[in-house]
Amino acid sequence: MKKAVRRAVAPPISRLRRRGFGRRGAARLIAWARHERLATWLVAGFALAHGVLWPAILTQLKAAQDVHFDVAEGYAWGQKLLLGYGKHPPLSGWVAGAWFDVFPPTDWATYGLAMATVSVGMMICWQIALRVVDRRRAFLVVVMLALYPIFNFKGFKYNPDLLQLVTLPLLVLAYLDAFDKRTLRSGILLGAAGALALMTKYWVVTMIGAIGLAALIHPARMLFLRSPAPWAAIVTLAALMIPHGIWLKQVNFAPFLYAGGTYAISSHLQSVQLVLGYLGHNGALLALPLVLAALALAWSPRRWKLPWQDPRAFLAEPWSMRDNQGVRRDQALNIWLIQGIVAVGPPLGALAFNVYLKTDWGISLFFLVPLAVVAIPSLRVPGAAVVRLAAIWLVLTLLTLVLAPQIAIATLPHDAEGRFTHISYSQLSRQLTDIWHERFHSQWKVAAGYTDVGEQMTFYSPDHPMPLTPYEPWPSGLTSLEEAKREGFIGICQIDDWKQAMCDQWMRENAANGERIVVSTRHFFKGQASAATKWNVVIVPPGR
Repeated sequence: MKKAVRRAVAPPISRLRRRGFGRRGAARLIAWARHERLATWLVAGFALAHGVLWPAILTQLKAAQDVHFDVAEGYAWGQKLLLGYGKHPPLSGWVAGAWFDVFPPTDWATYGLAMATVSVGMMICWQIALRVVDRRRAFLVVVMLALYPIFNFKGFKYNPDLLQLVTLPLLVLAYLDAFDKRTLRSGILLGAAGALALMTKYWVVTMIGAIGLAALIHPARMLFLRSPAPWAAIVTLAALMIPHGIWLKQVNFAPFLYAGGTYAISSHLQSVQLVLGYLGHNGALLALPLVLAALALAWSPRRWKLPWQDPRAFLAEPWSMRDNQGVRRDQALNIWLIQGIVAVGPPLGALAFNVYLKTDWGISLFFLVPLAVVAIPSLRVPGAAVVRLAAIWLVLTLLTLVLAPQIAIATLPHDAEGRFTHISYSQLSRQLTDIWHERFHSQWKVAAGYTDVGEQMTFYSPDHPMPLTPYEPWPSGLTSLEEAKREGFIGICQIDDWKQAMCDQWMRENAANGERIVVSTRHFFKGQASAATKWNVVIVPPGR
């Protein structure tokens, strides 16, 4: 009888095997994360998995719409290697050009570029973390970044903001090395990293300024300032920026005219509202990895009742006042200073100078937050917490992959008549390409239209015509009105768009003798039809 009872309550062999397999896998992950050589391979494999899974997710999530015009703009810039593209420095265009030399201009390839960018950024952040904390904590930082929406959902569009997730971590890494080594070589590398960042977007002066202030505030500042490193960095950065400076002068500092004309506002109340929106938006994005990491650190099977019985004890569980050998406090202080300065500096500057502070400008400024938290010496990081957070990332990623088609349908924007409202630029580009070929039997060279239209033609048309933007005071340099009239062009104005009047006026001024037609497009997705979009199209033949 007793044997029968024991048999009835004994756990099944399969369950024991699953538990054993899970425990062995967790132990192996922890061992790899701690290993001097295998840890790098672990992080590289993790970043590669992230960079493969998320393009597959995004391709399905965004299947009902064409690529964002920022992405199409980057593709257009990449067609010609210039020292600048009117609004921004050139690095994002160069990278896009190199990427699309290998991959076709398709939607999935743009999401691949975006996720390759953030995956490289994750690897650089791993190297930053190794300068500050032990390998186990550094791996936890990487997993937290993978859960940060900027590195997945919000990182779907490749543009200069996203590319800063490579160049700014590289700048911080170079600074930490220069602060540590204080050699001429480390200073030169710091200057080169600064120039690379500036060639991405001028917004990086916020990070450069934060690093400069951190170096001046740090208690070990004199050791750094008396070394050749900071001075070599300044000279190197200035020297490397000379060609771009010459270009800026040639174009009458068009990028600064663009920034000043686009982002200056006169209302202090609006500035306050924008700052609050910026802080709220970026705070909400950071909440996800921080909350999930907190749960992974505090939770265990033996304490599952604590949140209900004693929430304070549950929150206090991961903390300890014992000395922590896994954190380098001098470098941790650098991270805290840099992140603190870039967190408060832009909002204060926007309030002081009434600047239009876009929420997207925070994309590149908060990647150090996970490391700043994990580097707190009193925070305990057990290996089990690292395994739990990695498991959370895997489950959420695979679940999103499975549900992506349903999410795409559920999130479609609809008009009052129930039709989804995505515009089919890809269909328009095919129609206009066919029209040009039928009339002139030659390649379509120039598409004249505002940025959200013209660059889409460059991306989707098999002829990849260069974009020409009406009335643009900061031309990209990819083409000119004179070249457009010589080669011929197609002018495109969206009917009922808020820019239609200006667009039609430009066409009357510069394409008075062109052939005028109206084109209609409609996008179809999963049996649904979008609202029709109509376009005023002007066809100007070559040489007229």
